[in-house]
Amino acid sequence: MSETGNEVATAGGVRVEALEYGAIWRVALATPKANILDGEKMEAIAAAFERAREERGLKAVLIEGEGPHFSFGASVPEHLPGKFEKMIPTFHTMFHRMLDASVPILAAVRGQCLGGGLELASFCHRVFAAPDAKLGQPEIVLGVFAPIASVILPERMGRARAEDVCLSGRILGAEEAHAVGLVDEIADDPSEAALGYARRHFLPRSAASLRLAVRASRVDWTERLRAAVGEAERLYVDELMATEDAVEGLTAFQEKRDPVWKNA
Repeated sequence: MSETGNEVATAGGVRVEALEYGAIWRVALATPKANILDGEKMEAIAAAFERAREERGLKAVLIEGEGPHFSFGASVPEHLPGKFEKMIPTFHTMFHRMLDASVPILAAVRGQCLGGGLELASFCHRVFAAPDAKLGQPEIVLGVFAPIASVILPERMGRARAEDVCLSGRILGAEEAHAVGLVDEIADDPSEAALGYARRHFLPRSAASLRLAVRASRVDWTERLRAAVGEAERLYVDELMATEDAVEGLTAFQEKRDPVWKNA
């Protein structure tokens, strides 16, 4: 810990910085501009939250992307056969570790926040977005779907709106995302807005009480979430990736061409 109370560690393309003498952590995707969520980053974020679970004085975690964008999403090559079998469980483990930490989590979103990036942001308790933010779940365009978003977006924005986002693959601007509940606050500097919120509302509180309040506020949701993620993962791994169109869509994206669907 330095004299300013900051400690910085970087691993797997993720930078973790302790602020306010360790009471707030900043977890940053540190491979701009795309900040692709590959398996290494997923494991690094999971490890950060495993550590966070043991930090008794920790009162909030801020997640953001370094550079102009939050994240373009999860690695497309890691969605292909031979790799998705490991990637999908690794991705979902990251969210389980976030749940296990039982700490308030804030997201600061700039630029593009797509696919797995939006799943990560929307899993947080409060989302702050810049006016230029673009948010969406474009997986369906590639012939696949977003298991985590399928489960958590209905909780955040209601089923009808979540289905619009997941089934259409369209991208929402910050204003529309705020209007439908995907974003909680728009700010020119979302990082400072999120940190200001944490300093006002979390720093004066007991870290122990905050953790218990987090657990209590999501107690029924947590149980439903774990079960639903397991089923969504099964649908993805066992059924979706057995179709020709899923592989075609991902391959076409990599080859920068239009997919040729066989509807099978």
